[in-house]
Amino acid sequence: MKHYPPSCTEWAVGQCGGGAAAVRLPCDGSVRRINSTPMGRPDLRLCLLLTRELCRLDPLQVLREAVAGGVDSVQLREKEMSDAEYLDWAKLVKDECSQLRVPLIVNDRVRVAAEIEAAGVHLGQEDMSVADARGLLRPEQWIGLSTHSIDELEDAADQEADYVGFGPMFATALKPNLKRQSDDNITRAAIFSRVPVLAIGGITPENVELVPRRFGLAVSAAICAADDPRLVAQQLRRRGR
Repeated sequence: MKHYPPSCTEWAVGQCGGGAAAVRLPCDGSVRRINSTPMGRPDLRLCLLLTRELCRLDPLQVLREAVAGGVDSVQLREKEMSDAEYLDWAKLVKDECSQLRVPLIVNDRVRVAAEIEAAGVHLGQEDMSVADARGLLRPEQWIGLSTHSIDELEDAADQEADYVGFGPMFATALKPNLKRQSDDNITRAAIFSRVPVLAIGGITPENVELVPRRFGLAVSAAICAADDPRLVAQQLRRRGR
């Protein structure tokens, strides 16, 4: 991994997702553009992390409203379900996503992703390796990986993950043991990541403008627990504007 000390960076204005943003660039000019991704890698801008217990409305209604508001992908995130219950629920959500024409990503459970032919699977650092997951999935299915440091971000690229979740961006009750990413880590991830990044952790319409525009967004509670999931999704897609 190549590290850039503070003395080897400078502030510049770059175009990130259609808007101008100030970022620190390495003095040697070795900037990788995160939106220049190989064919087949996902270009996700707003991913709903669907969790039933967080939903104020019926979960499938939340899903429909969120997609109407701009969600372009769904990750099924149910940590406490049995495998059988998860499989049944995943099939229902997959059918809904197919009708809405948005990809479904299964959290953790690779065999479920393979069985229901989901768009992909998202793995944690303690889950199955990317290589082992590849052996169970079709070549076109995505594999995402959670990362919480620059070293993990680099390792995810070395493992050839299709995208990463990076965070937490802000303090979150869902991951109380994790500290929010430093501003320096967020800047480095925005500039140097070799794979697409979904920012995750405590993102709301009130703070989303602080997230680099080169990142997509992965959001759970702010949408699931909303009285109006469509409105919240719209606000997030507009980056709070």
